[in-house]
Amino acid sequence: MDLVAHLRTALPLEAILTDPAVTASYANDMASFCEAGAPAAVVLPRTVEQVQHVMRTATALRVPVVPQGARTGLSGGANAVDGCVVLSLVKMDRVLEIDPVERIAVVEPGVVNADLSRAVAEQGLYYPPDPSSWEQCTIGGNIGTASGGLCCVKYGVTAEYVLGLDVVLADGRLLRCGRRTAKGVAGYDLTRLFVGSEGSLGIVVRAVLALKPAPPQQLALAAEFPSVAAACEAVCEIMARGHAPALLELMDSTSVRAVNSMANMGLPESTAALLLVAFDTPEPARDLAAVGELARAAGATEVVPADTPAESELLLRARRMTLPALERLRPATMIDDVCVPRGKLAAMMEGTAAIADKHGLVIGVCAHAGDGNTHPVVCFDPADEDEARRARESFDEIMALGLELGGTITGEHGVGVLKKQWLERELGPVGTEIQQAVKAVFDPLGLLNPGKVLDTRGA
Repeated sequence: MDLVAHLRTALPLEAILTDPAVTASYANDMASFCEAGAPAAVVLPRTVEQVQHVMRTATALRVPVVPQGARTGLSGGANAVDGCVVLSLVKMDRVLEIDPVERIAVVEPGVVNADLSRAVAEQGLYYPPDPSSWEQCTIGGNIGTASGGLCCVKYGVTAEYVLGLDVVLADGRLLRCGRRTAKGVAGYDLTRLFVGSEGSLGIVVRAVLALKPAPPQQLALAAEFPSVAAACEAVCEIMARGHAPALLELMDSTSVRAVNSMANMGLPESTAALLLVAFDTPEPARDLAAVGELARAAGATEVVPADTPAESELLLRARRMTLPALERLRPATMIDDVCVPRGKLAAMMEGTAAIADKHGLVIGVCAHAGDGNTHPVVCFDPADEDEARRARESFDEIMALGLELGGTITGEHGVGVLKKQWLERELGPVGTEIQQAVKAVFDPLGLLNPGKVLDTRGA
């Protein structure tokens, strides 16, 4: 019995796509410079049992399986390989439970981040992780890449909100790990192991997520600086003085000009760096005033606080528009995701600017400054062979710079295909060996998302 016939024994016809013109549209995520193969089939299950059937079939026939969410990823982690089954989980999109007493939500992996946020807000609760693609990205994808977002400086990343998981293993068995309780330390923390594993260890089919009480509405300010170094000094002062902003973001001049060009936002194009700070505290105006003084002391030429939540949202909208604005500058972009210690943020951004000058490229940088997480966006034309080469070289040099500064090659986007060759440099030989051994325990046949994250020995 061939693959499709085997899948059809326990899946409805509409859940299996085999038309090459259709399956090709599932071949890759949003990353550049990442190879993608041709799937043998795309499966869109609606139940845990259907996912189990896919994995049992894949194991029996030795067919690779590539899990996918909304394919908003930026590292090639959802890219197909030749002859694989693409397992798209977008139809498993139910919010199964919201419990305001336990402050948890139980969801399927295809739930869109923004939909969950709105659902829990109706009960006075808050799910903090908010990637820039939150209106499209799914919770399963967020778990797979351990996503972050703009609010991480205060509230943390996805991993800190995943309490428990149901995971279909490579052989089709269902593993339940973690808990529903506020506390729990029984056994090894397998839940954290799956978070950030990019579908290479198992298929997440249900998640128990921690929630917070809904905070007050944010108030924000924008501060203009004559240099990136001065803006980064302000970031360090804000953190050193014990402030807890809900958001602390930085845009370089290239990003500011790109946003203005796309949306006529009226941002100050004369500035070298624009710092955005927001508080959701009981007295946000007081906190903004204190931070404004720190910004001025660090050299800010202008500090503009918002008076209302609506004005604040306008400022934050500018930051969320940075990536699409930079994408308009050239036909393609490569988005880096290097995170460094906060004290090295200026060196990272200034070094990135030097790399852009060296290669004659436009590289805009926006950053979750409070986390030291920079997003250099390399803009280039892939049809220009020399420019594409320079783009790839600059991307690699940015990652090398991040490691030299004591950072990591990815703060929230994941490794996928794009950064796989760099992972061993960061982990070292012992760390790489242990990770390969973990992969072999969960996926001894090497069927789950092969070719992603790290090179495996296979079976």
